[in-house]
Amino acid sequence: MKVAIITIAGISSRFNKDIPENEKRLKAVYYEGDSKNTLLYHLLLKCDFADKIVLVSGYKADSLGEYITSLSKELRDKIIVVHNDHFEDLSSGYSLYVGVEEAFRHEPDEILFVEGDLDIDDISFDKVISTLGNVLTYTYEPIYANKAVVLYKDDKDHYRYAFNSSHGLLTIDSPFSCILNSGQTWKFTEMDKLKKAADSFCEEAKGDTNLKIIQNYLDQGIEVRIVPLDRWTNCNTREDYRKIVKYWEAENEETD
Repeated sequence: MKVAIITIAGISSRFNKDIPENEKRLKAVYYEGDSKNTLLYHLLLKCDFADKIVLVSGYKADSLGEYITSLSKELRDKIIVVHNDHFEDLSSGYSLYVGVEEAFRHEPDEILFVEGDLDIDDISFDKVISTLGNVLTYTYEPIYANKAVVLYKDDKDHYRYAFNSSHGLLTIDSPFSCILNSGQTWKFTEMDKLKKAADSFCEEAKGDTNLKIIQNYLDQGIEVRIVPLDRWTNCNTREDYRKIVKYWEAENEETD
Protein backbone atom coordinates (compact mmCIF):
# COMPACT_ATOMS: atom_id res chain seq x y z
CA MET A 1 0.00 0.00 0.00
CA LYS A 2 1.39 3.36 -1.08
CA VAL A 3 0.04 6.52 0.54
CA ALA A 4 0.69 10.14 -0.41
CA ILE A 5 0.16 12.94 2.13
CA ILE A 6 -0.47 16.51 0.99
CA THR A 7 -0.77 19.15 3.73
CA ILE A 8 -2.93 22.18 2.88
CA ALA A 9 -4.13 23.32 6.32
CA GLY A 10 -2.24 26.63 6.59
CA ILE A 11 -3.87 30.06 6.61
CA SER A 12 -1.94 31.30 3.54
CA SER A 13 -1.06 34.60 5.21
CA ARG A 14 1.40 35.78 2.55
CA PHE A 15 -0.83 34.57 -0.27
CA ASN A 16 -3.78 36.54 1.14
CA LYS A 17 -1.82 39.59 2.27
CA ASP A 18 -3.72 42.87 1.72
CA ILE A 19 -6.70 40.92 0.33
CA PRO A 20 -10.15 41.83 1.75
CA GLU A 21 -11.41 39.17 4.14
CA ASN A 22 -14.27 38.07 1.88
CA GLU A 23 -11.82 37.56 -1.02
CA LYS A 24 -9.25 35.48 0.83
CA ARG A 25 -8.82 31.98 -0.57
CA LEU A 26 -7.33 28.62 0.30
CA LYS A 27 -4.08 28.72 -1.66
CA ALA A 28 -4.15 25.08 -2.78
CA VAL A 29 -7.45 25.46 -4.66
CA TYR A 30 -7.09 29.06 -5.82
CA TYR A 31 -7.32 29.51 -9.56
CA GLU A 32 -7.61 32.19 -12.20
CA GLY A 33 -9.39 31.08 -15.35
CA ASP A 34 -9.42 27.30 -15.67
CA SER A 35 -10.51 25.51 -12.47
CA LYS A 36 -7.81 22.90 -13.12
CA ASN A 37 -5.14 25.57 -12.72
CA THR A 38 -4.70 24.83 -9.02
CA LEU A 39 -1.69 23.66 -7.08
CA LEU A 40 -3.77 20.84 -5.61
CA TYR A 41 -4.97 19.49 -8.94
CA HIS A 42 -1.45 19.27 -10.32
CA LEU A 43 -0.17 17.59 -7.14
CA LEU A 44 -3.04 15.10 -7.23
CA LEU A 45 -2.12 14.14 -10.77
CA LYS A 46 1.49 13.60 -9.69
CA CYS A 47 0.35 11.49 -6.74
CA ASP A 48 -1.86 9.25 -8.85
CA PHE A 49 0.69 6.45 -8.29
CA ALA A 50 -0.57 6.16 -4.69
CA ASP A 51 -3.34 3.84 -3.54
CA LYS A 52 -4.59 6.55 -1.15
CA ILE A 53 -4.02 10.31 -1.07
CA VAL A 54 -4.44 11.91 2.35
CA LEU A 55 -5.28 15.63 2.27
CA VAL A 56 -4.81 17.44 5.58
CA SER A 57 -7.23 20.36 5.69
CA GLY A 58 -7.67 23.25 8.09
CA TYR A 59 -8.12 26.81 6.84
CA LYS A 60 -11.23 27.21 4.66
CA ALA A 61 -11.91 23.48 4.75
CA ASP A 62 -15.34 24.00 3.15
CA SER A 63 -13.78 25.36 -0.03
CA LEU A 64 -11.56 22.27 -0.22
CA GLY A 65 -14.61 20.04 0.07
CA GLU A 66 -16.37 21.95 -2.69
CA TYR A 67 -13.33 21.70 -4.95
CA ILE A 68 -13.00 17.95 -4.46
CA THR A 69 -16.57 17.45 -5.70
CA SER A 70 -15.46 18.92 -9.06
CA LEU A 71 -12.76 16.27 -9.55
CA SER A 72 -13.07 13.06 -11.52
CA LYS A 73 -14.44 10.03 -9.69
CA GLU A 74 -11.11 8.26 -10.22
CA LEU A 75 -9.30 10.94 -8.20
CA ARG A 76 -12.06 11.34 -5.62
CA ASP A 77 -11.99 7.63 -4.84
CA LYS A 78 -8.34 7.89 -3.78
CA ILE A 79 -8.72 10.99 -1.61
CA ILE A 80 -9.14 10.92 2.15
CA VAL A 81 -9.60 14.30 3.84
CA VAL A 82 -8.62 14.67 7.48
CA HIS A 83 -8.97 17.90 9.43
CA ASN A 84 -6.26 19.54 11.52
CA ASP A 85 -8.18 21.16 14.38
CA HIS A 86 -5.04 23.06 15.38
CA PHE A 87 -4.24 24.74 12.07
CA GLU A 88 -4.43 28.17 13.76
CA ASP A 89 -2.55 27.55 17.00
CA LEU A 90 0.05 24.89 16.12
CA SER A 91 2.72 24.78 13.43
CA SER A 92 3.06 22.58 10.32
CA GLY A 93 4.25 19.57 12.31
CA TYR A 94 0.79 18.82 13.60
CA SER A 95 -0.58 18.68 10.05
CA LEU A 96 2.01 16.07 9.12
CA TYR A 97 1.27 14.18 12.34
CA VAL A 98 -2.46 14.07 11.52
CA GLY A 99 -1.64 12.92 7.99
CA VAL A 100 0.72 10.19 9.15
CA GLU A 101 -1.78 8.90 11.70
CA GLU A 102 -4.42 8.60 8.97
CA ALA A 103 -1.94 6.94 6.60
CA PHE A 104 -1.13 4.29 9.22
CA ARG A 105 -4.80 3.24 9.27
CA HIS A 106 -4.23 1.82 5.79
CA GLU A 107 -1.13 -0.21 6.71
CA PRO A 108 1.23 1.45 4.19
CA ASP A 109 4.65 0.18 3.26
CA GLU A 110 5.58 3.55 1.74
CA ILE A 111 4.51 7.14 2.43
CA LEU A 112 5.28 10.13 0.23
CA PHE A 113 4.84 13.56 1.82
CA VAL A 114 4.70 16.79 -0.17
CA GLU A 115 3.75 20.23 1.08
CA GLY A 116 0.67 21.50 -0.70
CA ASP A 117 2.00 24.86 -1.87
CA LEU A 118 4.64 23.45 -4.23
CA ASP A 119 4.88 23.05 -7.98
CA ILE A 120 7.43 20.46 -9.15
CA ASP A 121 8.20 19.32 -12.66
CA ASP A 122 6.82 15.90 -13.58
CA ILE A 123 10.17 14.28 -14.41
CA SER A 124 11.71 15.17 -11.05
CA PHE A 125 8.60 14.06 -9.15
CA ASP A 126 8.64 10.74 -10.98
CA LYS A 127 12.28 10.28 -9.90
CA VAL A 128 11.23 10.68 -6.27
CA ILE A 129 8.52 8.05 -6.76
CA SER A 130 10.76 5.57 -8.60
CA THR A 131 13.83 5.90 -6.36
CA LEU A 132 14.04 2.94 -4.00
CA GLY A 133 14.15 3.58 -0.26
CA ASN A 134 13.91 6.78 1.75
CA VAL A 135 14.18 10.00 -0.24
CA LEU A 136 15.15 13.55 0.65
CA THR A 137 14.92 16.24 -2.03
CA TYR A 138 16.65 19.49 -2.85
CA THR A 139 16.18 22.29 -5.37
CA TYR A 140 18.55 24.46 -7.37
CA GLU A 141 16.97 27.64 -5.99
CA PRO A 142 19.21 30.13 -4.14
CA ILE A 143 19.03 29.82 -0.36
CA TYR A 144 17.40 32.86 1.22
CA ALA A 145 17.01 32.71 4.98
CA ASN A 146 13.58 34.33 4.93
CA LYS A 147 12.00 31.55 2.87
CA ALA A 148 14.28 28.52 2.40
CA VAL A 149 14.24 25.25 4.30
CA VAL A 150 17.91 24.33 4.55
CA LEU A 151 19.13 20.75 4.27
CA TYR A 152 22.73 20.22 5.33
CA LYS A 153 25.10 17.42 6.27
CA ASP A 154 26.85 17.94 9.61
CA ASP A 155 30.31 16.93 10.78
CA LYS A 156 29.01 13.45 11.74
CA ASP A 157 27.79 12.90 8.15
CA HIS A 158 24.14 13.15 9.22
CA TYR A 159 21.50 15.11 7.31
CA ARG A 160 19.83 17.88 9.27
CA TYR A 161 17.37 20.70 8.62
CA ALA A 162 17.29 24.39 9.52
CA PHE A 163 14.36 26.76 9.10
CA ASN A 164 13.18 30.02 10.62
CA SER A 165 9.38 29.89 10.88
CA SER A 166 9.26 33.66 11.43
CA HIS A 167 11.10 34.10 8.11
CA GLY A 168 14.04 35.89 9.66
CA LEU A 169 17.75 35.09 9.61
CA LEU A 170 19.01 31.51 9.91
CA THR A 171 21.72 30.17 12.17
CA ILE A 172 23.40 26.78 11.75
CA ASP A 173 25.12 25.82 14.99
CA SER A 174 27.45 23.12 13.70
CA PRO A 175 30.07 22.61 10.99
CA PHE A 176 28.68 21.25 7.74
CA SER A 177 30.08 19.54 4.66
CA CYS A 178 27.27 20.51 2.27
CA ILE A 179 24.24 22.77 2.30
CA LEU A 180 21.18 22.52 0.06
CA ASN A 181 17.77 24.13 -0.44
CA SER A 182 15.23 21.51 0.63
CA GLY A 183 12.62 20.47 -1.91
CA GLN A 184 10.10 19.92 0.91
CA THR A 185 9.14 16.55 -0.54
CA TRP A 186 10.03 13.29 1.20
CA LYS A 187 9.50 9.55 0.89
CA PHE A 188 9.50 7.24 3.91
CA THR A 189 9.82 3.46 3.66
CA GLU A 190 10.48 2.35 7.26
CA MET A 191 7.05 2.55 8.83
CA ASP A 192 7.97 1.43 12.34
CA LYS A 193 10.55 4.21 12.59
CA LEU A 194 8.19 6.79 11.14
CA LYS A 195 5.57 5.80 13.73
CA LYS A 196 8.15 6.23 16.46
CA ALA A 197 9.16 9.64 15.04
CA ALA A 198 5.55 10.82 14.93
CA ASP A 199 4.72 9.54 18.42
CA SER A 200 7.80 11.25 19.85
CA PHE A 201 6.78 14.50 18.16
CA CYS A 202 3.29 14.38 19.64
CA GLU A 203 4.60 13.65 23.12
CA GLU A 204 7.51 16.13 23.17
CA ALA A 205 7.24 18.80 20.46
CA LYS A 206 3.61 19.13 19.39
CA GLY A 207 4.01 22.80 18.46
CA ASP A 208 7.06 22.35 16.21
CA THR A 209 7.22 22.25 12.40
CA ASN A 210 6.99 19.15 10.22
CA LEU A 211 10.80 19.13 10.13
CA LYS A 212 10.77 17.85 13.72
CA ILE A 213 9.04 14.61 12.70
CA ILE A 214 11.38 14.23 9.74
CA GLN A 215 14.44 14.87 11.88
CA ASN A 216 13.19 12.36 14.46
CA TYR A 217 12.99 9.85 11.61
CA LEU A 218 16.48 10.61 10.28
CA ASP A 219 18.01 10.50 13.76
CA GLN A 220 17.20 6.78 13.97
CA GLY A 221 20.05 6.05 11.56
CA ILE A 222 18.01 6.00 8.38
CA GLU A 223 19.75 5.44 5.07
CA VAL A 224 18.55 8.00 2.54
CA ARG A 225 18.87 8.87 -1.13
CA ILE A 226 18.97 12.46 -2.33
CA VAL A 227 16.94 13.49 -5.39
CA PRO A 228 17.27 16.92 -7.03
CA LEU A 229 14.15 18.73 -8.30
CA ASP A 230 14.86 20.48 -11.57
CA ARG A 231 11.94 22.92 -11.55
CA TRP A 232 10.51 23.81 -8.19
CA THR A 233 8.42 26.75 -7.03
CA ASN A 234 7.16 27.41 -3.53
CA CYS A 235 3.94 29.35 -4.04
CA ASN A 236 3.99 32.02 -1.33
CA THR A 237 2.21 34.83 -3.19
CA ARG A 238 -0.26 35.31 -6.02
CA GLU A 239 2.63 36.49 -8.16
CA ASP A 240 4.25 33.09 -7.57
CA TYR A 241 0.99 31.44 -8.60
CA ARG A 242 0.89 33.35 -11.90
CA LYS A 243 4.48 32.37 -12.63
CA ILE A 244 3.56 28.72 -12.06
CA VAL A 245 0.57 28.98 -14.40
CA LYS A 246 2.91 30.18 -17.14
CA TYR A 247 4.97 26.99 -16.65
CA TRP A 248 1.82 24.89 -16.98
CA GLU A 249 0.73 26.74 -20.10
CA ALA A 250 4.16 26.29 -21.69
CA GLU A 251 4.09 22.57 -20.88
CA ASN A 252 0.64 22.21 -22.42
CA GLU A 253 1.83 23.90 -25.61
CA GLU A 254 4.75 21.47 -25.83
CA THR A 255 2.46 18.46 -25.55
CA ASP A 256 -0.18 19.73 -28.03
